[in-house]
Amino acid sequence: MGLPEGLQERLIPRNYGACLTAHFIGRLDQIHFKLYAAVDRGGYHTADLLALCPTDTELAQAARWTLGQDVSQEFRQLLRQLLETLGHDGIAATI
Repeated sequence: MGLPEGLQERLIPRNYGACLTAHFIGRLDQIHFKLYAAVDRGGYHTADLLALCPTDTELAQAARWTLGQDVSQEFRQLLRQLLETLGHDGIAATI
């Protein structure tokens, strides 16, 4: 369990006046979290994931991280099924 590697370095700071700075996650980390959520919630977050237009490289990286969040065989199978449904059979075959 844990956050995607390098997340802290990718945080995007936004200043709101002199006393408040908020840090937002970037697109790559959103892809990680949306892929995990789409598998975990039965596809509920799939539209959000697709709106981010992940590349094969980004999706493969997110899939590897996602497998570390739930190590069960059932989750692995659900991840494969989602990737295949999205047309990423090559990535599905590698996990």
